[in-house]
Amino acid sequence: MISQRHWKTLRTYFILLILAVGMLFPLLWLISTSLKSPTEQVFGFPPQLIPQHPTLENFRTVWETYPFGRYLFNSVLVAVLTVTLNLLFCSLAAYPLARLAFRGREVIFAVIISTIMIPFQIVMIPLYILTVQLGLRNSYLGLIFPAIASAFGIFLLRQAFQGVPKELEEAGRIDGCSELGIWWHIMIPSVRPALVTLAIFVFIGSWSDFLWPLIVVDREEYYTLPLGVATLASTFSLDWRLIAAGSVISILPVLFLFVFAQRYIIPTESGSGMKG
Repeated sequence: MISQRHWKTLRTYFILLILAVGMLFPLLWLISTSLKSPTEQVFGFPPQLIPQHPTLENFRTVWETYPFGRYLFNSVLVAVLTVTLNLLFCSLAAYPLARLAFRGREVIFAVIISTIMIPFQIVMIPLYILTVQLGLRNSYLGLIFPAIASAFGIFLLRQAFQGVPKELEEAGRIDGCSELGIWWHIMIPSVRPALVTLAIFVFIGSWSDFLWPLIVVDREEYYTLPLGVATLASTFSLDWRLIAAGSVISILPVLFLFVFAQRYIIPTESGSGMKG
């Protein structure tokens, strides 16, 4: 006979299963639509999640009709550069805010955090004007210019740096490390999970960004995948099979990134090198 505790556990897992299915259903529907043949109804009733005649023809049509390879290259390049610069600048800004004592530190941190409440749409026009004046329009640097650092990244890494034991920092100073050496050799390895977490957030944000690339580039050679999918929608007069195929192509790299990077989002013992 199942005990009351086991019933409670089963009920919890059942609720979690329902929530998981509800969250995954749009993704499953997108994949199903991308695999449907032209003879199948996309919006038929009752809806069919499993295609009757699965085909990859939609993916081939999308790939051959538009330079999705170029879009994919642009998105990868922009996302990788954005992640790299974010990790560099955010960690350099977070380290002194977390570990160094200087006048006005809390005020500076408060000002940085307050910028999180400013919507991007408010600063979009000044950023665009500055981008044009710097000659960065229709360029990779122009695509990554507004996202080279973030207040959220500084906040996240500052909190992570504050959790590193003081003894590790003191040991580095005894060994003759400079502030830059302590940042690189001690702090960065100690906050690896926070760095990976920030990298995933920044990568996803950069990969899915549509508004800023739409504003700052108008040459197809610089289009990222979101712009490519939008172009696809207008080209095929809302053929949802082809649009779904392009969307699947655009989200697969993000899924693979999360699957392979999630094992690094595990807190490490920062003080593992310390003697008890």
